[in-house]
Amino acid sequence: MKSILVFLFLIVLSSCAYFDNEIFENNNQNIILEPGEEADDKSFFGPGYSFWKELRSVERGKIELSREYKNLEEKPNGYTSWIGHSSFIINNFDLNIITDPIFSERASPFSFFGPKRLIPPAIDYEDLPNIDVIVISHNHYDHLDKKTIKNLNKINSDIIYLVPLKLKKWFEGLGTKNVYEFNWWEEKKIKNTTFTFVPVQHWSRRGLFDKNKTLWGGWWIENDNIKLVHLGDTGYTNDFIEINKRLGSPDLAFIPIGAYAPRWIMKESHMNPEEALKTAFDLDAKKSIGMHWGTFILTTEPTEEPRQILENLIIEKDLNKDFFSTILPGDVYLFDWIEKEIKK
Repeated sequence: MKSILVFLFLIVLSSCAYFDNEIFENNNQNIILEPGEEADDKSFFGPGYSFWKELRSVERGKIELSREYKNLEEKPNGYTSWIGHSSFIINNFDLNIITDPIFSERASPFSFFGPKRLIPPAIDYEDLPNIDVIVISHNHYDHLDKKTIKNLNKINSDIIYLVPLKLKKWFEGLGTKNVYEFNWWEEKKIKNTTFTFVPVQHWSRRGLFDKNKTLWGGWWIENDNIKLVHLGDTGYTNDFIEINKRLGSPDLAFIPIGAYAPRWIMKESHMNPEEALKTAFDLDAKKSIGMHWGTFILTTEPTEEPRQILENLIIEKDLNKDFFSTILPGDVYLFDWIEKEIKK
């Protein structure tokens, strides 16, 4: 019965797109499907029904969790750790930052159905250091979770939230105090770190009639010690070349590698591993970490396929394995290589 309700909800949600008065749009509108990427069934309900059937039969493997972060007696200066999906805790030698936090069991407006976590958050609320800043890429439920935001506000009501344009009101409705919203290329300095909201190829929606009424994007996070970029959710686009032209080359890029199948529906808004690797080159990133995989079943590729494809690409192209890698949830990825460059 729940599966039928989900399917009917998806149909209604899709049909509502025709009645939306969208406010925002992407810079690049011409996404071309390659041969073999089109939907097999082109009838009105055919593609949606096919996607729903494939989604139910996805290989649901579980990736390993690391206890490295939990076992730290003292938090280092300059590191990141993967909580899961697009959520990272980052210390950039200046601030403690969380990206797109979601600690809830489901990425959904409903408690009884919707994408359910394959793995628990690798870091619990009580394991977090004092958080200075939270950045939000867009309002989809796997990136913006109401329960998580409420809990983080209870822990620390002084957290600064940096959010896309038109999302401030949603946060203030939860009693959040320090909220700043951004258009693309707008920036804010907090302590010694500058945050810039950068364009990516995606969309927004939380309800039936609010498609693209709030903005979406990625976050460039820079101070004198390190340059980071977190791309949230995105399809492959020329935006990354423009980011490099305007802001330079990041020391570390957080790039989505999962939720890309089937291509007829996902290509515009989600990169596959091949496109993610191109993005790393477009940004001229020194190193990259793959994210947005292994946590929720959102699309039809097997759980571990994004990591496997990325690892094979690195080998095939004879690249250093540290150039673009994945880490386990709970791993501690030190920025000690940055410190060595600073000392030089």
